[in-house]
Amino acid sequence: MLDRLAGNQRAKELLRRLLESRRVPGSLLFAGEEGIGKKLFALEVAKALNCRTPNGVEGCDTCAICRRMVKFNYPETSGTDDLKKIFWTDHPDVGMVEPPKRLLVVDQMREIEREANYRPFEGLRRVFLIDEADKLNESSSNALLKTLEEPPETSHLILITSRPAMLLPTIRSRCQTIRFAPLSTEEIETHLIKNKLASGSEARLRARFAAGSIGRALSGDPDAYKEQRQAMLSVLNALALTGDRVQLLRAAEGLNDARIKDEYEARLDILETLIRDTLLLTVGGGEEGLTNSDLLPQLTQVAQKVSSDRAVAWIEQIEELREQLELNVNRKVATDALFLSMAGV
Repeated sequence: MLDRLAGNQRAKELLRRLLESRRVPGSLLFAGEEGIGKKLFALEVAKALNCRTPNGVEGCDTCAICRRMVKFNYPETSGTDDLKKIFWTDHPDVGMVEPPKRLLVVDQMREIEREANYRPFEGLRRVFLIDEADKLNESSSNALLKTLEEPPETSHLILITSRPAMLLPTIRSRCQTIRFAPLSTEEIETHLIKNKLASGSEARLRARFAAGSIGRALSGDPDAYKEQRQAMLSVLNALALTGDRVQLLRAAEGLNDARIKDEYEARLDILETLIRDTLLLTVGGGEEGLTNSDLLPQLTQVAQKVSSDRAVAWIEQIEELREQLELNVNRKVATDALFLSMAGV
């Protein structure tokens, strides 16, 4: 049932209205950041469309049909040809495709087209999930369009993506888009505790570094996060309190250390949350709105030295760096320039 999923009440209400009206579109586009539960929402739609003992308009979550839809059967081998197939759940009418490597390929879209034209084997509707739909290229997009333009009455396609703008306009125009928002820190903490995934202080810490993503909350390492946050707090202190440019250049060098190269984006994200918390305090916001509320004394000290305009400028500079990195600029040079530019604001 939808209520067992955390957050995104607006998306839940929209999906319920579609189910109640019995007008669920043949093609849906679930758009939102990674790790916020889009795939789980898609499976709830599949249950609702097929459950024989529904709870209102939603799946009951307890019958054999609902239980069989929660597990995808991935191939035992990792050969490219095996990964190009539809991964079916234990229910023969619900399946998913994922990019076998970098892209979703034509063969996958043709298999969906073929399977979508079969009537359901056991359920009432066939449901096909296309995960990371932004990995469609022009050829696979055109192959998918054949199904989107004339969707079979008994089949539904749900495209899942964190980057909807990467989809061709012809794909987006043929889908009803449902947008999913990042979860609040409180929603993630409650979800972790309620489902016994973490407790007490660990749940609070995981919720803080999740940045709106339950997936990130579950997969992240709390100890590594503490170390990363302390390093970024030292950058913020150098910017706001000491003005130590040597320390900033050392921090930039550390950020580009080959041993932690995979943490670069995560550390930038943490720095940005620290600055946003500082901004909130400079405009008189309360502790309850802070992502890093456990650092209130340190952040208050920074906020006393930083204007709101300066904090906003720092955030804009970090976002400009992200855009530059997409153009394959030298990351070390760009990070040096970022920190020195922030120091000059």
